[in-house]
Amino acid sequence: MLMMVRNSGWVSGLWLHFQNKIAMKKILILLLMAVGAQAQPSPSAEIQIKVALLACPEESRDHAMVYGYSPKGEFIVLRTGTNEMVCIADDPASPGLSVSCYHKSLEPFMERGRVLKKQGKNYQEIFDIREQEAKSGKLILPKQPASLVVLSAAAEDYSITTGEVRNSYSRSVVYIPFATAESTGLPSKPTTPGMPWIMNPGTARAHIMIDPPRKN
Repeated sequence: MLMMVRNSGWVSGLWLHFQNKIAMKKILILLLMAVGAQAQPSPSAEIQIKVALLACPEESRDHAMVYGYSPKGEFIVLRTGTNEMVCIADDPASPGLSVSCYHKSLEPFMERGRVLKKQGKNYQEIFDIREQEAKSGKLILPKQPASLVVLSAAAEDYSITTGEVRNSYSRSVVYIPFATAESTGLPSKPTTPGMPWIMNPGTARAHIMIDPPRKN
């Protein structure tokens, strides 16, 4: 009987040791996965510029300014520009592909948003701060309609080594600060695929949305 009790204690201890080893292995795997995700390499500057310019009108690509990311993940200027367009390369830390280009008159508005986001502000806080600053005249807004184009694709349809993009989708935006449905004649919500509508009407962020139907 005493032998059975001793064996039972030994088995329990061995089982506990086995369970602890499994738990430690799981933790190690999760840590390695997290490190691997953080260490995801950024595309070269050339590839970032090439892909970012896909969202830019062809006639403006050669001289557009391009922002992108350093190997350390820092947001930097990849190429200075001399024309009216500013482009943003894909953020390697975000899933999938998303690049954009906009008219340079939007740069103060966009830059203010980036600064506030870096400070840890959430979407609503950024919206409210820019709204207040725009109304006070501190934040300069475009004096005319200004365009923005966003091009996106799934991660599997984008090669960071060649810059090849397949099955991309583009949507267009035209910023008209403080425009309304009444001042533009546009609906305040989407009705038919591809038809323009106005988002955030009456605010500094008022803009016309144009979302083409997605290809099947």
